[in-house]
Amino acid sequence: MSTVSGAPAGEPTDLLGRPLPAAPRYGTDSVADVLVSAASRFRPVADGAGGFEDRLGLSDRLAAAGLPAGPYRNVCVVLVDGLGESLLSGSLGHAPSLRRAAHLGTLDAALPSTTAASLAALGTGEPAGRTGMVGYDVVDPERGVVVNQLSGWDPQVVPEQWQPLPTVFERLEGIADPVTVSMGAYEGSPLTRAALRGGRFEAARSTLARVTRATDILSTRSPNFMYLYWGELDQVGHRHGSGSDRWLEALEDLDSGLRRLAARTGEETLLLLTADHGMVDVAPEDRIDYGAMPELLDGVRLTAGEPRMVQLHLEDPGDRARRDRLVQAWGAAFGDRAWILDRDELIEAGYFGAGMRPGVRERIGDLIVAAHGPLALYDLRRTRPAALEMVGQHGSWTEAERSVPLLALRR
Repeated sequence: MSTVSGAPAGEPTDLLGRPLPAAPRYGTDSVADVLVSAASRFRPVADGAGGFEDRLGLSDRLAAAGLPAGPYRNVCVVLVDGLGESLLSGSLGHAPSLRRAAHLGTLDAALPSTTAASLAALGTGEPAGRTGMVGYDVVDPERGVVVNQLSGWDPQVVPEQWQPLPTVFERLEGIADPVTVSMGAYEGSPLTRAALRGGRFEAARSTLARVTRATDILSTRSPNFMYLYWGELDQVGHRHGSGSDRWLEALEDLDSGLRRLAARTGEETLLLLTADHGMVDVAPEDRIDYGAMPELLDGVRLTAGEPRMVQLHLEDPGDRARRDRLVQAWGAAFGDRAWILDRDELIEAGYFGAGMRPGVRERIGDLIVAAHGPLALYDLRRTRPAALEMVGQHGSWTEAERSVPLLALRR
């Protein structure tokens, strides 16, 4: 990683010499460690079946919070899309159940801090460099096309081949009957097939229906390992902003649902909550079409990524002079609000995790522009203008976007 004169030895910096936050703490304190660690607290596998390691030290964290260390007859992991640590801590007055929950620590999202990357990390226990889910829009290097990994998958991309690593749910099959409770639209979706395949899927449309279905399952006599997805908070944040009254109303609905879930499950059920990323609000004047700036596209073959972590695939990565001019152009345009990053340096420094799977490196842009200030960057040559209406944003590596909570719900 680049270094800057006067910076502490070994401190990572971007190509313009600005210090960067540390890489994700994969293996000890990341979203990739949640399901694996939760499985280690599940009674049917607590004797070592399936090889699930308590990477987070959940038993110690639970004991320190005054809760049983386990193993538990039931385990339920609630994933709240978009509930960053800073958003939660600043809004606990609207969430009494979450305020009473045991705070087990703050975790890192995957890099980029986007749903596809973090859900794949959660589902497999592996970082983005291993899953290959390295952004919202990602380049398929074999065909030279941009693939959306959230809701607009290319029909020529097979999710099970694009992300071939086994999921936690697949590893649990034959040991237990893992279950996903989520909205019906996600049953069998490409993202589900890539990141969270395995087990059975219980569809329920409304938040009340999901809580009711989860409660019914956890109340049976059979041991249950459950993943419960809550997506409404993220949706409201994107549309209205994470500082809006609508977002607080959605948080209150979440808190009410979790209170019902906790009240109707017994002490033999471990209820954990985490998130895939946080969120920052970006004003309309800071949502910018860089596709209309030719100097920022000189030598760029394809653009990908997301508005707060743009990935630039170069026509000739070996042309250092042209690459350096591009770095300077981006620095002049947005250097006060964004880091300009080199892909290979990020990989070497561990930001995508250790042991990158062959073929994944080429999916990532040669240069990456990651916002650290109020900024969202769009290439409207390939993105609909309606995207500029999005208020809440994520994808970059600021504290608000990368830090997510780990809670144990109390009864």
